[in-house]
Amino acid sequence: MSRPYAAELATWVCQVSFTDIPDDVVQATKRRLLDVIGLALAGSDTAFGRSTRAGAVVISPPGPCRVLGTGERMGVATAAMVNAALPQALEFDDTHNESIVHMSSPSVAAALALTEAGGGRPGTPALGPVRSSRQGTAAISGGDLLTAVALANEISCRVGSVSPGQFHKRGLHPTGLFAPFGVTYGAGKLLGLSSDVLASAAGICGSFAAGLLECWVDGTQTKFLHSGWAAQSGISAALLALSGMTGPARIFEGRFGLFASHLQDESVARDFDRLTGDLGTRWESRNSSFKPYPAAHVIHPYVDAILRLRREHGVRAEDIERIECPVAAFIVGIVCEPLHEKLAPATDAHCRVSLQHTVAEALCFGDLGRTAYEDSRRMNPQVQSLARRVSYYVDPDYPGPGRFKGAVHITLHDGRTISEVQEHNLGSSQNPMTDAQLRAKFDDNARDLLSAAQRDRLVDTIEDAELLPDASALVSLTVPDA
Repeated sequence: MSRPYAAELATWVCQVSFTDIPDDVVQATKRRLLDVIGLALAGSDTAFGRSTRAGAVVISPPGPCRVLGTGERMGVATAAMVNAALPQALEFDDTHNESIVHMSSPSVAAALALTEAGGGRPGTPALGPVRSSRQGTAAISGGDLLTAVALANEISCRVGSVSPGQFHKRGLHPTGLFAPFGVTYGAGKLLGLSSDVLASAAGICGSFAAGLLECWVDGTQTKFLHSGWAAQSGISAALLALSGMTGPARIFEGRFGLFASHLQDESVARDFDRLTGDLGTRWESRNSSFKPYPAAHVIHPYVDAILRLRREHGVRAEDIERIECPVAAFIVGIVCEPLHEKLAPATDAHCRVSLQHTVAEALCFGDLGRTAYEDSRRMNPQVQSLARRVSYYVDPDYPGPGRFKGAVHITLHDGRTISEVQEHNLGSSQNPMTDAQLRAKFDDNARDLLSAAQRDRLVDTIEDAELLPDASALVSLTVPDA
């Protein structure tokens, strides 16, 4: 019998060092670190963020780890949970295009929490009597942090690529299913787990597999917690394995493994070679997108197209008879149907997964930024009226998971038609956001908690993160009074 995939991944993770990671992946990891921190700061004072922080304070006694931006202290797993959940509050964090997994929020949050807990150092308050091969290490360095985040992101993307497009349609959230594995391997790297122990940690992690999307029905907030649960689950699995707990070896491919249990239709393709093929030479995380808009990623090319039409042709809502959007079949159940939910979203969470509302709001207001979907916009009569004139149809020639293409075809009241096509979403590897655009996004997200000077200092520190002797300094730079 072939070697289990979890063990293959564990062997690779244990062998990789910072110098093995390609320069472009290192740079992308730094950008993801900055993006996640900015989004956590923006999410901290939302209704979701406040309730998450308040609940976490009750769940965890005071500990060595801090909440980004506010500094509440709690245990390592709980701090990771909060700091990974906050960036999801606005549906604004990066995504692997093919699997649609939000991988960076949980990986960054977990790694930062472990830097504050002391990583593998024995006797730290968070880790108690746990011992690892990192004994005697003074701190987790910036290079260690970047390595762990890059590895975690890569594995989250690879797990999600085994059967892409198959989970949303079954009411399962890829982030809740795939990101915990990435965090487990990233945490194991920081804790210095041996390959055998790390493979067992992956098995433990898989036993937690969850991520139900029933919240999409009524617009409630639990989807935003999945990123936080991924961070908490990954750290917990790694620490349990380090303490001697065992987990199933074939957690991915086994008879009751992740894919057999969650995709019970045997006709569904499962390409397990995507897990381990070309490890270290093909970086799947390169095929991920940053988000310029706080909405479901598959909607982004339609926002790109409608904003360009508004900007270049002066199109306004009152001029429009109807808007038609060709879509790929796999996004219908995510952002197009059921119609009553998409045409009249009950909450901002509903809005963020509605193609019809999002296209209407973007055109009416001419932007879709941090303040999108507030009640004044969601219930705006002009937006609601226009949303009812947005329709979709499945175009069989549109690409499947992996590439987000969109188009809008507008018919005006005077009979004229105008169309715009967006071949690749802004923020993708084929159409990347510039450093200036990412910095502007960070400044907008962080401005309420950090001054311009503090933001500059954090940006400069992340840019040279590999030089940090102690990566927990990054958390200190997010807390104004630290």
